Amino acid sequence: MKRLRALEPLAWVGPAVVLIALVVLWPVVEMIRSSFLKISRFGVIQGGNGVANYEKLFGEKDFSDIMLRSVIWVVAVVALTVLISLALAQLFNQRFPGRKLARWALIAPWAASVLMTAIIFKWMLDPEVGVINQIRLKLGLIDAMGGASADQLGDASTAMPWLVFVAVFVSVPFTTYALLAGLATIPADVYEAAKMDGATRLRTYWSITLPLLRPALTVAALINVMNVFNSFPIIWAMTHGQPGYSTATSTILMFILKGSNIGESAAMSVVNFGMVIILTAIFLKVSRWNKEVA
Repeated sequence: MKRLRALEPLAWVGPAVVLIALVVLWPVVEMIRSSFLKISRFGVIQGGNGVANYEKLFGEKDFSDIMLRSVIWVVAVVALTVLISLALAQLFNQRFPGRKLARWALIAPWAASVLMTAIIFKWMLDPEVGVINQIRLKLGLIDAMGGASADQLGDASTAMPWLVFVAVFVSVPFTTYALLAGLATIPADVYEAAKMDGATRLRTYWSITLPLLRPALTVAALINVMNVFNSFPIIWAMTHGQPGYSTATSTILMFILKGSNIGESAAMSVVNFGMVIILTAIFLKVSRWNKEVA
């Protein structure tokens, strides 16, 4: 009887464990296994391939540049998203006319399809008829439509900032709402005590709000790190990683390789998986997520 009672929790935990095993663990195992196989472009397994897939991947001339760009992409998007969201969360936490409408408006970029948003921005940046270039033309910022300076997505120096902008645009709503939820948990009497002690607004925000907001900030930033590193629709819809591989990240490279060498693409997936773990570990170490707020 006691043994049966000891097994009771499995009735509740068991289904979740099975789901995690099927949805998370099994694909990871298959991904790693595939990276050591020789697979035709049609998905036919032609036998083992040892570490040849990894050797070929690391031998790609653009591999190191793409990996460095992927890290810069993650850091830039997440850092800007967090900074903007902190400001918006603080603003929307105040009472002002139209606050409810402003909060609803903030949801729009998040509620819309990421792919649809990326395509809209690509249309807006069209060198011939894009509304952004039309505005630039009216302001005299470009001499004639269709020139090299008009194609913002045709050069990495201008395309990457736009890609970062769109990624931040779709990431800010979730992050802001996560921080708003965190702000709602901070007791009002803490601010009252700070006010009585004569603390300035800046001092109160730095010494009280940010430390107490750290759990929500950590979760929001961590989710953004994983999402942005694995982000595919924005870059693919706007530039396809072109010109060349100058706007490609590791996820884009993985998709491109899939069309010619599935085994090498699987190897890229394993590298991606490892990079996500490393970036997550570094972030958790830097954020000191398990340290209690003094």
